[in-house]
Amino acid sequence: MIRQSVVAGRFYPGSPDRLRKIIGSMVDERAEKEDVIGVVMPHAGYEYSGPVAGATISRVRFKDTFVIMGPSHTGMGEPFSIMTEGTWRTPLGDVELDAELGKKVLGLSGILKEDYLAHLQEHAVEVQLPFLQYFKPDVRIVPIILASADVSTYREIGQALAAAVKELERDVVIIASGDMTHYEPQQSAERKDREGIAAILELDEEKLLKRVRELSISMCAYAPAATMIAAAKGLGAGDTELVRYQTSGDTTRDYSAVVGYAGIIIRAGGMSPLVRLAKQTVEMYVREGKRLRPENLVQEMEQKAGVFVSLHMHHELRGCIGTFEPAENNIAEEIVTNAISSATRDPRFLPVGADELDSLEYSVDVLTTPERIDRTDCLDPKRYGVIVEAGWRRGLLLPDLEGVDSVKRQIEICRMKAGIGPEEAVNLYRFEVKRHK
Repeated sequence: MIRQSVVAGRFYPGSPDRLRKIIGSMVDERAEKEDVIGVVMPHAGYEYSGPVAGATISRVRFKDTFVIMGPSHTGMGEPFSIMTEGTWRTPLGDVELDAELGKKVLGLSGILKEDYLAHLQEHAVEVQLPFLQYFKPDVRIVPIILASADVSTYREIGQALAAAVKELERDVVIIASGDMTHYEPQQSAERKDREGIAAILELDEEKLLKRVRELSISMCAYAPAATMIAAAKGLGAGDTELVRYQTSGDTTRDYSAVVGYAGIIIRAGGMSPLVRLAKQTVEMYVREGKRLRPENLVQEMEQKAGVFVSLHMHHELRGCIGTFEPAENNIAEEIVTNAISSATRDPRFLPVGADELDSLEYSVDVLTTPERIDRTDCLDPKRYGVIVEAGWRRGLLLPDLEGVDSVKRQIEICRMKAGIGPEEAVNLYRFEVKRHK
């Protein structure tokens, strides 16, 4: 199935040579490329929003696949639609869909529907394609169209997208295609857009939708931006930057009724969302004596599981407390409780002081349900953690620890931690962990 261009010759030139020339005048090929998870890019006619889109995409280190999410302008087809098969055609050539990733997202989301009609006359995705083809002619895409909804809908789709990317171990860039305030005086548009942009830069999808509603911000970018934020946080979003903002008035010189255009990048972060929560928890508790209340949970934090939070300083252990089995309502609350305990209640150490916070390194281990075993040859110190139990006494050791290279050593340490003698009969359990750093 080939989806033909519907806005070539209107939103951008229909001639390949003219199209390449105009894009070349809007991008900066000398700009330093960055590893980003998500971007916000406008999708108006190139003469109006092209300079913002060009400046933004110029900062992106390209990946093989771009997931492009846009709002529904036409109302056609399914309200939350994804295309997983086919080809999109522009004057610069054909763009193939990443069918494997698209189908994985579709399978994980209970909201998205496979649909072609919603994309047939919609320009939001199409307008981004020539910019991508200019830098990478063989780029692949996953197109998604989103109607108006509440924040829980956008979070579900974003979390499904993040889960699909992680399951397939893909490296992708997510584009939220949309414009800011529509047809208001320049001063009003800038004031409202400043509030919407701030919420995006804070990676707060709930705040974004609240401001759109309360301030009557007529931006069409809110749905893809909110979904992109949810996905980006699930993929370990780092810091954010407003690359460029302008309005249609900067082209027409008519500032009485403008449309705003924002280009934003979300850099890839080196820190997992679970680790970021542990860090924020410790810093708030040590500095303010307050317990952090986790909000806007990524999908990984919504389940129940045992969790260990480890603190290191200058590569030496500074605290480690955890739970064998879940004691809280979800993993997020488990992290908060155990992060505070690791920092302030580990009997081996004094409580962490405010002057130490900048030197701390964090890791979070999420445990699978312990499985009882009858033989030590079922263990592997690199893969499995161990619980040694004698009556009410239990000792636990996490897997893949430096200096612990044998099952015998694992069990010895567990016995010592629990006060179990070397000749006492014990029950053995194994578990696996997903380690977040």
